[in-house]
Parts: sequence; C-alpha cells; structure tokens
Amino acid sequence: MAAVAPRPLDSGLRVALGEYDIGWHDPETSLDRARALVADAASAGARLVVLPEMTTTGFTMDRSQATPLAGGHAARLAAIAADAGVWLIASLAATEASPLGSTDGGEAVRAVNAALVIDPAGSVVAVYRKQKLFAFAGEDEHYSPGSDTVTVTIDGVRIAPLVCYDLRFPELFRARARDVDAFVLVANWPAARRLHWDTLTRARAIENQAWVIAVNRTGTGGTIAYDGGSIAWDPWGDRAPETLSPAGTRLVTIDPHRVADIRGRYPFLNDL
Repeated sequence: MAAVAPRPLDSGLRVALGEYDIGWHDPETSLDRARALVADAASAGARLVVLPEMTTTGFTMDRSQATPLAGGHAARLAAIAADAGVWLIASLAATEASPLGSTDGGEAVRAVNAALVIDPAGSVVAVYRKQKLFAFAGEDEHYSPGSDTVTVTIDGVRIAPLVCYDLRFPELFRARARDVDAFVLVANWPAARRLHWDTLTRARAIENQAWVIAVNRTGTGGTIAYDGGSIAWDPWGDRAPETLSPAGTRLVTIDPHRVADIRGRYPFLNDL
C-alpha cells in the first residue's frame, strides 16, 4: 500500500495522551496525579485530555470502590476539567440506578465502567458505558454492560469514546465509523498483551479510516503490570507526530480533514 502524505494542519484538535500511574484503590493519589497532568497538558495547549480507564482506582473488581455517577469521583474530575478549561475523557467505576428497576419495587443500583466526556465548563456532556466486559477477569460478574453508542463533537472533530476490552470487537467501531472522525479508547491494558494493543489499535484506525487515540496506564494495579504504550494513529495507519508538554505529557493534533482526504481518495466505507 503506497504511503499517503499528510496534508498540512490548518485546523485540528490538540489532544493530550494522559498516561500515568493510577493509585491502586487510592482515589486521592490518583486525582492529585490527574489534576497535575491535566494542568500541565492545558499549559501546553491541549484542548482535550484523555485519561486511562478507571482513572481513580485502577481496573478493580471491588464494587465498593465505585462512586455515584451523579457526583462522587465524576464531580471531582469535572472540577479538574473546569479548573484547567479543557475537555476531558476518562472512565470510572461508577454506580447508578438500574434502568430495569428492582423486583421488590425499590430502586436497584448497578455498577458500570463509564467513560465520561466533560466539557471545559465542568459539565458531563456524555456518558459511554463499556459494552464488552472482560469476563476473563470477572468484570461481567461485578459490572453491567452498556448498550448505547456515544458521539460528541469537539472543535469540529466527531469523537466516539470506547473502553479497553471494546478494542477486541471491531464491530463496535465499524458500526459508527461513517459518523466518526476519531475513536478515543481509554484502557488498563496489561504489559503482557502489549503486542495485541499495538496491533489492534492500528488496525482499528486503518479499517475505519479514522483517527484512533488510545490511552493506557503505567505502573502496577493489584498484581498486574502496565507499561503504557499510549498512541494516536491517523486514518492511514501512520503514527501521529507528537510534542511534549513541560512535564513530558505527549500531545498530538488530530484533523478531521485528514479523515475526509483518506475516505475521499479511498472510499472503502462505501462498500459496507
């Protein structure tokens, strides 16, 4: 496949790959680290900061770590976004009223792995609930899956959030590809399966002719080691050029014109 040279960026969205070591079952440490990272990224011109999956606790099967989706750690993250004046995408272990109710007539509560999209004013404008739960680790025994897709437009870029294990299910991406410029994937993806991460994130970009921004954590959560590998792929499958913030957070600029260029020259999605 011949290379397709990227066009000069005359517009676009500056995104920070907010990779960091989440405090295991330690929300205060995690939120402090997130606050510093977001402020640093904003100082470098980021308009959107993406943080890893379950960004306040690590990927936990302990439902007692979950806090209410309306309030709790979600409100703390919203305040961080507002203080920095940036968009923020991050996932949480959260609780909410179950749409199915309860058999005894009371309010049933379920836990979800929810990716929040927060605007620069600190409002949660969208919530994506992880659809594919990681049964290998028992996630399906502790959390309820989502069923709805989410697309949010930020500075002219149509963005769809997904969470970690969703990456292994290409149909989730393909179902909304035509209406999306960029997929944002937040994750706690173990170092032991890093090859799969590198391969699948790039494949999702190529097959959907869309940007893929994938943000993973570092450090250790429980007994699992994580080595980051956060990355942004353009719609041709090329790695996006990166710059560094003062504290070393990596930033990329994603341009919806690049999507239009690739899809116009190679209209593969028309054959779906």
